[in-house]
Amino acid sequence: MILLITVIALALIFDYINGFHDAANSIATIVTTKVLTPFQAVLWASFFNFIAFYIAKDIIGEFGVADTVSKTVIPQFINLPIILSGVVAAIIWNLATWWLGIPSSSSHTLIGGFAGAAIIGAGFQAIKGSVVLKIACFIFLAPIIGMVVSIFITTTIMYICKKQNPHKMRKVFNRLQLVSASLFSIGHGLNDAQKVMGIIGAALIVAHNQGIGHFPIFVDGRLIVPVWVALSCNVAIALGTMSGGWRIVKTMGTRITRVTPIEGVAAETAGALTLYLMEALKVPVSTTHTITGAIMGVGSVKRLSAVRWGVTINILWAWILTIPVSALLAMIIYLIVQWIGI
Repeated sequence: MILLITVIALALIFDYINGFHDAANSIATIVTTKVLTPFQAVLWASFFNFIAFYIAKDIIGEFGVADTVSKTVIPQFINLPIILSGVVAAIIWNLATWWLGIPSSSSHTLIGGFAGAAIIGAGFQAIKGSVVLKIACFIFLAPIIGMVVSIFITTTIMYICKKQNPHKMRKVFNRLQLVSASLFSIGHGLNDAQKVMGIIGAALIVAHNQGIGHFPIFVDGRLIVPVWVALSCNVAIALGTMSGGWRIVKTMGTRITRVTPIEGVAAETAGALTLYLMEALKVPVSTTHTITGAIMGVGSVKRLSAVRWGVTINILWAWILTIPVSALLAMIIYLIVQWIGI
């Protein structure tokens, strides 16, 4: 029971770190366009991160992304040391990329760590290949979808507003950024908090199978997330978002391309729509990848040279390396855990 509690506590710590690591995704454009102060922006994003819990529970009626994550590893091969190792590896990589100001994916960090620990603990047979392949494909598809949608939205807005007074339009889009930022924050809460729900759900499955406690996890083969788990995850990610993440805000808001309020609305709306699509498909994607693609899209509408492609290439390398590095870290940590005798 102590190990189960430790795993759950570490998973929630990861969720908190995810909140401040990915806070930039929700607030970078709204801060850099000076629509809200950094403090106001994180409060705004945190509130809508939390609201996502009620949307998933009462409107959507399920936590589909959590169900997908929990099935990344075949249940009979999971044990608590594997989950512990995966979560610790994810925490280490998230903190390292946050410190360096690199907007990497918390989602793929967690999934890479979980899969890596399972491979070293039980072999490749422990991994459900179809689920992992589906998730890996969206490392590339999510930013492309975000970019395409943002190009369409930006082009449409510019066409509609081309004869309008620029000063008046700036005021209008300053207000609209509050809406687009809230929509994206809801998407962040829906997608990212559910990944940790999936990991905690996997831990509860193990505990249930080992007779540690009775946890009604599956109904008709679908993960049923206990309300206390879902609520804890959304609270943790909201509190993390309130802590900010100013290193990554600078990268997302200014180093990829300069963003105006109109472009901020387009990028955030495109990112939000992409996340809602992924929620419908029950695919755990990276909010970082999604909004980065969207910001690149609005920059490229101005002109291709408006996007700082050197910065973008560095970010892309971080995306590619996240899953294998997290998996390798988890393997090393699992060996240490086994050596210690946990």
